[in-house]
Amino acid sequence: MTDARPLALVTTEVLDYPPEPWELRGQLQASLFLVPLTNIPVDLPPGCRPVRLGQRGVVAAVWVAYEAGRMPDYRELMTMLLVRRGLRLLPTITQIWVDSPVSRAGGRALWGIPKELASFVFDAAQLSARDEGGPLATATVRPALRLPGRWPLRFSVVQRLAGQAKISAVRSTARVAFTHATFDADPSGPLAFLAGYRPVISVTLRDFRMTFGGR
Repeated sequence: MTDARPLALVTTEVLDYPPEPWELRGQLQASLFLVPLTNIPVDLPPGCRPVRLGQRGVVAAVWVAYEAGRMPDYRELMTMLLVRRGLRLLPTITQIWVDSPVSRAGGRALWGIPKELASFVFDAAQLSARDEGGPLATATVRPALRLPGRWPLRFSVVQRLAGQAKISAVRSTARVAFTHATFDADPSGPLAFLAGYRPVISVTLRDFRMTFGGR
């Protein structure tokens, strides 16, 4: 995941986004946390409740570098909370920033994903993001163990869209590697609920190919 971009916020609004599904590819770094549920800011989709491990919820912080395809290349930072809807376990995206107005507009309109704009610096081992209010988070990544071959990954994401629960399928394959990662949320920013917490586990999905949403 190697890319460096100056911290210059994108402000031009572009609404010409492609219909779903979106065919995406790139590099992804995810870290899993156990965080007190009372600290997590979330507007749960209808019919959903958090998965509880004692008084804690399961949160993922995810950095993504998307490569150009049907969408222009762009960068992303998001947090996801594991929820239960009936018998299904699903992640819901609680906070998310991108450096693409196209992605922001499409994510909000198609799936109810609450995308905001930010700017990013990505390089081989250092990641950072900031929005117009200031720093959001920084991370470091060091490889630990690479698994052979490509691995399939299928799940669904649930969001609130027009007052209803919108469930979107995600289908992906990737090269998987476990990593040693840090995640430092700015204690005065919107990710403050993660400040001071260490990841339980971190993984990289290298060279992923993903289909998000349905026709």
